[in-house]
Amino acid sequence: MPVVFAISLLLFVYCVVDLVTTPAALVRTLPKPLWFVVLVPPVVGPLAWLFGGRPARGTPRPSAPPRPAPGRGAPDDDDDFLRELRRRADDQRRRARDPRDDAS
Repeated sequence: MPVVFAISLLLFVYCVVDLVTTPAALVRTLPKPLWFVVLVPPVVGPLAWLFGGRPARGTPRPSAPPRPAPGRGAPDDDDDFLRELRRRADDQRRRARDPRDDAS
């Protein structure tokens, strides 16, 4: 009997953690807040989550945005990069004012 209780508890904990970490847009069948109520019954609730609410296999979960390469900050942290952007913007403004001045 203690083994059945331990398995039931582990299943419940796994399903609660999975529910909390799953984005609401990926939850199937019921709205995410309602799934917290469904998980309350000992074994039936977690099994219902696994087979009816959990995102289908192969559904990509949103990932974190990519980080810059080590040793390099974001481009807008680089003074040379910002200077070059300003120079290009000034050139574009100058050309827009006087289209005959195409000395680039």
